[in-house]
Amino acid sequence: MEGPALDPADLLGPDGEDWRVPVTELETRQRELARRLREADLPGILIQHPIDLYYYAGGRQNGALFVPAEGAGGAGDAGGNGPVGFVRRSLRRAVHEAGGDDAPHEITAFPSLRAFGETLRERGVSEAPALQLGEIPSSFAARFSTALSGLGVCGDGTGVVHAQRESKSGWELACMEEAAGVQVRMFEAVEAVGGEGVSELDLVAAAEAVSRCEGFAGQVEMRRYPLQCDRAVVVSGRSGGVSSFFDSAVGGVGPHPLSGMGAGFAKVKANEPVLVDLVHLHRGYVVDMTRMFVAGRMPEVWEERLEDMIAVKDTVVDVLDRGEDCSQAWQEGFALAEELGHADHLMGMAPDQSRFLGHSVGLQLDEAPVVAQGFDRPMPLGGTMAIEPKVVHTEGCIGSEDTWTRDEDGLRPLTAGGAWPWITTW
Repeated sequence: MEGPALDPADLLGPDGEDWRVPVTELETRQRELARRLREADLPGILIQHPIDLYYYAGGRQNGALFVPAEGAGGAGDAGGNGPVGFVRRSLRRAVHEAGGDDAPHEITAFPSLRAFGETLRERGVSEAPALQLGEIPSSFAARFSTALSGLGVCGDGTGVVHAQRESKSGWELACMEEAAGVQVRMFEAVEAVGGEGVSELDLVAAAEAVSRCEGFAGQVEMRRYPLQCDRAVVVSGRSGGVSSFFDSAVGGVGPHPLSGMGAGFAKVKANEPVLVDLVHLHRGYVVDMTRMFVAGRMPEVWEERLEDMIAVKDTVVDVLDRGEDCSQAWQEGFALAEELGHADHLMGMAPDQSRFLGHSVGLQLDEAPVVAQGFDRPMPLGGTMAIEPKVVHTEGCIGSEDTWTRDEDGLRPLTAGGAWPWITTW
C-alpha cells in the first residue's frame, strides 16, 4: 500500500488506550443492517454520511461503505464478496480504524465515479443500492445516482439506518456512562469558578477545559440542518429568556450573532437563576445534563418552578418506564405543566416554544424518538433519552435534565440523576 507510513502507536487514546470501535461491534452492526435492508426490500446501501461511516466502518474517512442486503447479490452468504469500503483518503487510516487484518469488511481504494457502477457489478451487485438521501446533500446524491443508473434507481435507506441506531449496545452504553463521569467533573469545575460577577463564558470555559482534556473533539453532531449547536449552554438571569435559532427551550445570547446561542458576556448577578446545560461526548457518544446554580439564594418563585419541572420530569419518566408511547409521555407531561400554570412558558415563550420534553441522543444530539406529538411508539430497549422539562420567562429560565436509558427493568439514569443537587449555591 503506497503512501505515508502509519504507525498504530500514533493513533491511540489516553495512556495508550485503543479507542477504536471493537471489531465485534462493527460485525454485529453490519449484519443487522443487512437484515434490515432485506426486511425493507432494499438490495443494499451505500453508507456515506461521516457519522454512519464511523458507526459501521469504524472511522469517518473520505469514502463510502457498501453493505449488501442479506441474501442479495454481492452478500457473502450468497457467494459474493460482502461489505466493502471504498476510500479516497486516508486508506491507511480506514484499514486501521476498521480493525486492520481483523476488519469485518474489505477495504480498497475508491474507483473513478464513472467506473463505480461497473465496480459494484463485478462484485455480483445487480441492483442499485440505496443512498442516504435524508442525510447527504442533493447535489452529492445526484452524482452517485447518475453513476449508479446502470444498476437502476437508488432508493432511500436513511430510515433503516436511523432505526437501527436507536437501540444502543452494551459497549455504546458503557461509552455514555464514561461520558457521564466526565460530565460530573465539568459541573464541579463550574461550581469551583462560579459566583457573582463571573461571566457566562468564563463558566463555559471551565467546563470545556475538563471536557477537552478528556477527549472531546470539539464538535456536537446533529441531524437537523444547520447541523451545529453549542454544547455548553450557560445562561444567567435575563439571558435565559432570550430565544435563538436553535429549536430548544433555552437559547441564550451567545457571544455574537454568528454564534447567537448559549453563553455570552453577561455576568452572574446575586440571587438570579443560572442554568447550566452541558454536553460531553466520549468517543463520539453524547450525554446531556442540566442543573441550576445561584450566587446567594434562589427566589422562592423560581424554586417552585423548578419543583414543578421535576414533577413533569417524573411524569415523563414514569410513562416511558411503563413502555408507553413517547407521544403519551408528551401528552401527560404537558397536561401536568398546564395544570401547574406553565403552559405559556413550557420549553420557551410564544412564539418560540419548543414542542418536546425529551430527545434521544447517541452519536448525534437530536436522534429519535422524541417525547413529542407524532412519536407514537415507545422508547426502545437500549434507547437513550435526554429528558429536559424547562420553563422560560423574561427574567430567566429554570429546569432539569438527565440522560436516561431503558432496559428490561425500565428507565435508569446514565447521568447523575439525583446524585447532583438540582440547585448548587455559590
